[in-house]
Amino acid sequence: MRVFVTGATGFVGSAVVDDLLAAGHKVLALVRSEAAAATLAALGVDILHASLEEPERLAQAAATCDGVIHTAFNHDFSRYAQNAVTERHAVEAMGAALAGSARPLIGTTGVGLLAPGRVGTEDDMADPASHGSPRLPMEVMTLGLAARGVRSSIVRLSPTVHGDGDHGFVPWLIRIARERGVSAYIGDGQNRWPAVHRLDAARVYRLALEQGTAGTCYHAVAEEGVPTRLIAEVIGRRLGLPVVARSREEAQEHFGFLAYFFGADIPASSAKTRASLGWMPEGPGLIEDLDRNVYFPSVVA
Repeated sequence: MRVFVTGATGFVGSAVVDDLLAAGHKVLALVRSEAAAATLAALGVDILHASLEEPERLAQAAATCDGVIHTAFNHDFSRYAQNAVTERHAVEAMGAALAGSARPLIGTTGVGLLAPGRVGTEDDMADPASHGSPRLPMEVMTLGLAARGVRSSIVRLSPTVHGDGDHGFVPWLIRIARERGVSAYIGDGQNRWPAVHRLDAARVYRLALEQGTAGTCYHAVAEEGVPTRLIAEVIGRRLGLPVVARSREEAQEHFGFLAYFFGADIPASSAKTRASLGWMPEGPGLIEDLDRNVYFPSVVA
């Protein structure tokens, strides 16, 4: 298959491209920089110089391919709602280009806050009235493309996608610990975060592309829920800092915007994804992966 991949140079998207190429697929990649284009072109990837702000060009690219994997998003939190609207328009355009073709389009959201306090499953659909995520309409719209003859599906990523090159929540926690002089968790630290290695997550996208069912959500979740206290303990040990508890009242001052997420109990299952796609995670777990010099490059183990 020839696959149009957005976010092809991102932390997850680059792993998706590598996995697709290794499986014998061809890739057309959305890129913005010349450096990124050169890196991908060296791998035999075709290049489209454009951005999510150009939905017409994305639609044209999608129409030339056998399927689309969408992993791109602008994570500028100061413009989060606006960026979500831009993303939705981009996916709408690509979906329209595939309407009636039965070709696959895989979008990206997350399992975070899907079912706080209990194990979320692929069948759970977040309530827009309570979820509040600006990206939720994109998930609903993508799944709805199935009614228009698109084999559309969603890959929900774990809040912690880990591995070399990680620049997500865990590096933020490490930075906060360095700045504050302590590694903290919230409350008793027993609230749980799902996790997955980036290479395992990439395979979920490929399997959904190759054999996924229209209108379905898939969970890239290798570990249902890692207690956040364990994450804080590894960070504290590696940095030589005390590990302390912060009350929920203290958490906002300590963690900033991350307090909302780091204090959430959001376990999630991938049982149906494993059964339907034959997916089995192979990478290391979060705690094992985190306990490496790559996450602490200036610290001597």
